[in-house]
Amino acid sequence: MLALMSVVAVAGACSGTILSGNQSGPVLKIGVDLPLSGSEGRVANPALNGIKLYVQQHPTLDGFSVSIEVKDDSVDGVPEPPRGAANLQALIGDPAVMAVIGPFDSNIARAEIPVANTAFMAMISPVTGSPCLTLALYLPAASSPARAPVTCKQVGLPTAGELRPTGVNNYFRLATTDDLQGPAAADFAFKSLHVLRAATISDHEAYGQALERSFAARFTRLGGSVVGHLDVDPSGSQDVASFLKRVRADGAQAVYFGGITANGGCVIRSQMAKAFPSGDAAPYLGGDGIAEDPACVEQAGSNSAGMYATVPAVDPNFRGSATPVIKAFRTSFPSPSDYGAYTVVSYDATGVLYAALDRAIKAAGGRLPARADVITQLAATQGYSGATGTIGFDAAGDTTHRALSVYEAAAADPKAAWTLVGEIDYTEKLPY
Repeated sequence: MLALMSVVAVAGACSGTILSGNQSGPVLKIGVDLPLSGSEGRVANPALNGIKLYVQQHPTLDGFSVSIEVKDDSVDGVPEPPRGAANLQALIGDPAVMAVIGPFDSNIARAEIPVANTAFMAMISPVTGSPCLTLALYLPAASSPARAPVTCKQVGLPTAGELRPTGVNNYFRLATTDDLQGPAAADFAFKSLHVLRAATISDHEAYGQALERSFAARFTRLGGSVVGHLDVDPSGSQDVASFLKRVRADGAQAVYFGGITANGGCVIRSQMAKAFPSGDAAPYLGGDGIAEDPACVEQAGSNSAGMYATVPAVDPNFRGSATPVIKAFRTSFPSPSDYGAYTVVSYDATGVLYAALDRAIKAAGGRLPARADVITQLAATQGYSGATGTIGFDAAGDTTHRALSVYEAAAADPKAAWTLVGEIDYTEKLPY
């Protein structure tokens, strides 16, 4: 049984140890690696708060006092893979650290997984989405318009096998993979927005191109038509305005963008105002590279209404199972900025890890288990009842709860919250 005590929190985004209120027993540590400074700190610190809340509610486990060892993988406010790898080395060097929660960024994960793998250190990420972290394929054949698989090698990324020198999977995640974002947007566009003809644009990067290709494949399979595609190199001089006018003349009712805000993704939305008739609320859809991003709304300007974006996670605010957690969180962390999109899923990641640690400790006769045994117990996770839903992992370490949320930009105010308008669930059946 898990006792209830208090936790002494660390302030701000500093790395350090967060100790449970009662350190009378032996200590079991959980490592945390997140981008706590810079722009990503806006979402990573609320995620850390979700981890803190779980430990606050469950500060002891099977006779061990639980503490979390927090690392920031940012350098000058930017997530840096070498820093992430160094953080993992430091955590591995502490024999009391049994597993690591994090990271947030797929690039960081690519640097950390091999380091953790050779030390048999389990990692559980709340949010990373790159398919190549766990798979050999970037896009399956059925999710590519050419009906040919796209491998991780073809897009210049290491495969999951190459990231795991020991051959054992030590990496688990609660977010769905990015290859489901395009299909989810296609389902929403076709079934909810009743779009039959769409144009697609990508930002010349692997993430954006994969989203665009998977959107196009799913959209045409549903019965829609893609009337034009443009791959925009942010450093080039493609005439996006002329493309928009042409596809509008060809009957495009919406535009799907695969890419990120930093590559001018939502400037395209502002340009649509001239290509599409005044008052024509042609939808503009994208993935989590633009979702809930104030900079995206700023780029779109007065044409920000009608923008939709997928996020590869459920929205806990609309899950009854999350209500008690959110209520408890608001009590312990009253500032609005303390709570974020990944607070509750990070709380669940901690809960999943606790359950695996509990099984491993019991199997070790009440002693600290071998790190490899924690990996074994995480891999066996099925049917965990979390605040965000029922959680389990497949053989690759990916979540079996494959639900994505769809949000709409509510207003031209960059500070305004985006509104949840739909959820696409592929738990029972994949879209390819």
